Amino acid sequence: MHVSEAQLQINRDYLKRKHRTQFIQKLVLTIVTGLVVLVFIFPIFYWARLSITPYKYVFTLPPRFDFPEVTTAWWSVVIGGRSYSDVILEQVGNPSGVGGAGTSGYDIRPRIMNSVTIAGLSTLIVMIVATFTAYALSRFNIRGKQNVVFFILSTRFMPGVAVVLPLFLMYRAIGLYDTLLGLVLAHVVINLPLAILLLKSFFDDVPQDLDDAAMVDGCTRFGAFWRVIIRYVAPGLAAAAVLCFIFSWNEFLFSLYLTRTPELQTVPVTIRTYDASAGITEWGMMAAAGTAAVVPVFIFVLFVQRYLIRGLTLGAVRG
Repeated sequence: MHVSEAQLQINRDYLKRKHRTQFIQKLVLTIVTGLVVLVFIFPIFYWARLSITPYKYVFTLPPRFDFPEVTTAWWSVVIGGRSYSDVILEQVGNPSGVGGAGTSGYDIRPRIMNSVTIAGLSTLIVMIVATFTAYALSRFNIRGKQNVVFFILSTRFMPGVAVVLPLFLMYRAIGLYDTLLGLVLAHVVINLPLAILLLKSFFDDVPQDLDDAAMVDGCTRFGAFWRVIIRYVAPGLAAAAVLCFIFSWNEFLFSLYLTRTPELQTVPVTIRTYDASAGITEWGMMAAAGTAAVVPVFIFVLFVQRYLIRGLTLGAVRG
């Protein structure tokens, strides 16, 4: 069939307009995505920049985003064990006592280890208990199951400030106050309901036919769960573990009220002592400690990222 030159030109113009429209759409999407990423990344960048900025540039107006000078003085205190007074004398020009965190409270390394231990142990306990509980709630038609699910959900309704005082009194009565075990159990209580409800939704997405097929092939109920079902919900387990670890890592209220000795303090509780109680707020040390505190969480996410970015195969039945 003969096509006129005019029709070909119309088709070429249409394709050009289509390609131009697609290019503009991709360009706009890229710009918007970049702006959204910038909104989230910029505070982290500015915080990290502040950790290597000399004191005289901390309060400059308008704020500076370049690196006029670089110093490791703040880092030498929070992770190097250098004397607080020496650094303040060097940066400010006059000594200001021992600072809000005391003589040795600025060394963030023991507090990071405390946070890693508490967050790691509580996340491990939560994931073990929540996985079996969520599987049971998903697979078994127990009496009052909806009431049990609602009760688990209702434990998240109450704010932490309403729970911390009764928990403090209970801990003091049974000897768990100011102990590592007490903090771990408190963090388990905080994260367990969320993990159970989240994992139950993942188990619900996996067809029960897979359990039945595995048991027909000779697996026990636990064998079907461990050998078959757990592989389908692995991305969900990783997501729940990341959330529990981050929530535990950032938890402040319970860690503040359930500990007394500095040796058991977590990172958020320690950083809040870098305040104006000694006359100045130690922004440089606060920024250095906060930046250092990001590293363990980042490493943990790196270990589980391959499960987080796997294909959306939950609930798929392979023929």
